[in-house]
Amino acid sequence: MHNTAKFLAAAMIAAALPHAAFAQQDTAVDHSAMGHAMPAAPKGDQGPSSMAFAEANAAMHADMDIEFSGNADIDFARGMIAHHEGAIAMAEVVLEYGSVPELRALAEEIIAAQGPEIEQMRAWLEKNAR
Repeated sequence: MHNTAKFLAAAMIAAALPHAAFAQQDTAVDHSAMGHAMPAAPKGDQGPSSMAFAEANAAMHADMDIEFSGNADIDFARGMIAHHEGAIAMAEVVLEYGSVPELRALAEEIIAAQGPEIEQMRAWLEKNAR
């Protein structure tokens, strides 16, 4: 084989190796820096409720990754809004897929309590985080 052909073949193999190795990894890529969260496949079960929980969890954690201001009050409100939104999303999964009345009632209580708290924190931030 000609040296140029050998070089090109080696370059093509070297370029393909990282992609092949990446495709075999059992880890998720952090897409949060790209402006969206891509949920990792859930550990264990891959059914609809597990996928919904994984999506809610990934979104919550991506949204909680705030840029800190140095003001504990502002940072608390910003982080807790995302945390509460995640709790509501998980409660909605229970309402869609769950069957235990006690947990369904708790999910409804979480939605009822944390929705207004989110609005309270948003209103506070609107007035105070300039």
